Amino acid sequence: MQFFNKKKIQMKSLIAIAGLLIVFSACSEQQSKEQTATTATPMETAMAPVANAANYHKGDVVPNDEVCMVNDAFMGKKQLVVKVEGKTYYGCCEMCQQRIPQDQSVRVAIDPVSNKEVDKATALIAITGDNGEVSYFESKTTYANYVSSLTR
Repeated sequence: MQFFNKKKIQMKSLIAIAGLLIVFSACSEQQSKEQTATTATPMETAMAPVANAANYHKGDVVPNDEVCMVNDAFMGKKQLVVKVEGKTYYGCCEMCQQRIPQDQSVRVAIDPVSNKEVDKATALIAITGDNGEVSYFESKTTYANYVSSLTR
């Protein structure tokens, strides 16, 4: 009986890993189609959006339409448009395009300065991580407070 329980656990683990690979490949596949270089490795593909945005650095405000609002990442290129209740959100792949209208939690974020909930469609967005991660600010004032905290 113990043998079968181990096999069930192993099977569940394999299914979970397969599910994650499918989700990852959906986003990666969309990004690969949009890239001009066809010889990029998977790692290069994943890093390409930020690498293409060399003019932007940590602390910079970035265009909303170049941010995947599901992954909260600056991609350095135009993203797929998703309209929800008259507001415009952006996603990097078909999976993100489907998730944004269905999952209200991906359409909002917490301003890191005021700790207030903000709508990603109307937020001021800035790079706050070393790998293109972004934060959403409710106003220019909270963004300015964030920037001043970086220089202290």
